[in-house]
Amino acid sequence: MAISVFDLFTVGIGPSSSHTVGPMRAARRFAVALVAQDLLERTADLRVDVYGSLSATGRGHGTFTAILLGLEGYDPEQVRPDEVEERLADIAGTGTLRLCAALGHRRDIRYGVEDMVQHPLTVLERHTNGMRFQALGADGTVLADETWFSVGGGFIVQEGEEDTAAAELEAASAQVPHPFRTARELLGHCASTGRPISEVMLANERTWRGEDEIREQLLHIWTVMEECKDSSLRRTGPLPGGLNVARRAPQWHRRLRTEDPDRDPGFWPEWVNLVALAVNEENASGGRVVTAPTNGAAGIIPAVLFYATHYSPAARAAAAEGPEALGAARQDIVVRFLLTAGAVGVLYKEQASISGAEVGCQGEVGSASSMAAGGLAEVLGGTPAQVENAAEIAMEHNLGLTCDPIGGLVQIPCIERNAIAATKAINAAKMAMWGDGTHRVSLDEVIVTMRETGKDMSHKYKETALGGLAVNVVEC
Repeated sequence: MAISVFDLFTVGIGPSSSHTVGPMRAARRFAVALVAQDLLERTADLRVDVYGSLSATGRGHGTFTAILLGLEGYDPEQVRPDEVEERLADIAGTGTLRLCAALGHRRDIRYGVEDMVQHPLTVLERHTNGMRFQALGADGTVLADETWFSVGGGFIVQEGEEDTAAAELEAASAQVPHPFRTARELLGHCASTGRPISEVMLANERTWRGEDEIREQLLHIWTVMEECKDSSLRRTGPLPGGLNVARRAPQWHRRLRTEDPDRDPGFWPEWVNLVALAVNEENASGGRVVTAPTNGAAGIIPAVLFYATHYSPAARAAAAEGPEALGAARQDIVVRFLLTAGAVGVLYKEQASISGAEVGCQGEVGSASSMAAGGLAEVLGGTPAQVENAAEIAMEHNLGLTCDPIGGLVQIPCIERNAIAATKAINAAKMAMWGDGTHRVSLDEVIVTMRETGKDMSHKYKETALGGLAVNVVEC
C-alpha cells in the first residue's frame, strides 16, 4: 500500500478531477518550476498544447481555464470558487495572465484560452490526458519544456519522471506495516492481525500522521462533503454550460422536508438520491467538492455516508440516546467508513485505473460505488470477507460503464448516474451482509476484468465526446 486515503479523498473544485483538478495542479507545478529555476523574469510568452481527451472535452470540463489558474499559481485545494470566477473574468476581459502571481511572484503575459493549441485526436503514449507547457524567451528560445499527464482522480505524472515516481511509491510501500496491492493481500493482513479493514488502513496511515491528525482530517473531509451538499441546496437557476439543465436538489429537498419531517427509514432512497444529486450539481457548478475518488463520481460516497450516519443500526441506536451520543457515533462511523473505502480505492488505483478517459465511467462511478459499498459493509458490522464481497458486487454490476457526457459537461448522465450508483452500493452492502463472505468471484478478479474491459472499450466511449449520448442527443 503506497497510496494514502488522503490521496484518494482531496478537496478541489469542479467539475472534473482529471480534466480540471489535475491540469490545474500540473500547470501550477510548471509555474513553481519557473520561479525555482529563476526563469520567470525571462519568460516573454507561453505555449500550451492540450492532447486527447483533455482537448476533446476540455471546454465543458473547464480544462483550459483550470490551466490558466494553475499557471497563475492557484492550488485547487485552496482556491475559492468566487476567486476562480474573479480571476477568469479578469483574464478574459484584459487578455492578460498573471503568471505565478498566486505564488508571490508575477509576470504579466498576454495569454488566454484562445492561445492554447488543441490536439483532440492526438493521444500521447503515456495517457490520453496529456498537456505540454513551454516558457519562451523574448527571442522565442524555449526556456522550460514539461509534459504532464492527468491520470485520474487529480493524480498527475510528469513525463520522464515515471520511474522516479514508481521508486518513491515502492519506498513508501516498504514503510507501512501492512503493504497491499490486492484484496487478497489486504484480507491476509486482516486475518493475521485479527483487525478489520479500517484498522489495517489506519495502521498504515500512522506511518505518515498521528492518529489524532488522521481522525481530524477524515472528519474535515466529511465536513467539506456536507458543506458541498448544503451549498448546492442554496443555489438557484439552471446549471452552467449551455445545456440548460435544471437543478433538482433544492426542490427535492423542500419536498422531502414536507413529506418526511421525522426521517422515516422508508424514505432513505429519496434522501440518498438527494445527497448524490446535490453534490454533483455543485460539482457541475464548479463548486468546492471532495474528489472521491474523482469529481465525476463525487456524489456517491457522500450519499452512502449519509445513509450510514442516519440509517445504519449504529446511528439509529445512538440517536435514541440523544444528540451527544449521536454526534460521537457519527464521527466514529465516518472515520471507519472512509478508511475502509480508502483501502478499497487503493486496490483500483494500484491494479487498474480511476480515469474515465482511460477505462470509461466504470473506473470512476464503478470504483466509487465499490468503495462506498465496502465502507458501508464495515459500518454495518461486516467481516473483512463481507466487506470485500460488497465491494465486488458493486463493481461487478458497473462493468462496461461508458463515459460519454453530453457537451463534454459533467451533467448528463453523470449527475443521475451518481444517485443510481449510490443506491447500488447500499444494495451491494446489504446483499453481502446476508451472506457469510463466501462468494465465487473475487474482488481482485473483478478489478482485473474492469481494467481489461477498459482496454477493449472503444475510445469513442472514454470521455472523448465522439460516441454514445454525446453524439446522439442534440445539445440545444
